[in-house]
Amino acid sequence: MAKYTLRLYIIGNTPVTRRAIDNLKALCEEPEVAAHYDFEVINLIENPTLAEEERILATPVLIKKLPEPMRRIIGDLSDRERILVGLDLYVRGKDG
Repeated sequence: MAKYTLRLYIIGNTPVTRRAIDNLKALCEEPEVAAHYDFEVINLIENPTLAEEERILATPVLIKKLPEPMRRIIGDLSDRERILVGLDLYVRGKDG
């Protein structure tokens, strides 16, 4: 399995931000993901130019940089299956 490069962009320390961080940490402990990722949390208040560089319009947003294709998931990352599918880490059965 390829190594995943994940970046979680946040603004400040809000309840939604804390949930997104906690959910990302829990996700990274899943068997499908564990040992196959590097992630960092980037506070756009401390790095405002990154919002423009990365074309971020909403936060929190998780960006999978590698492997390609790049993916973006907006929200608190509470829907585990949606996140795994969005990151190409979860393959549904042939029946759907």
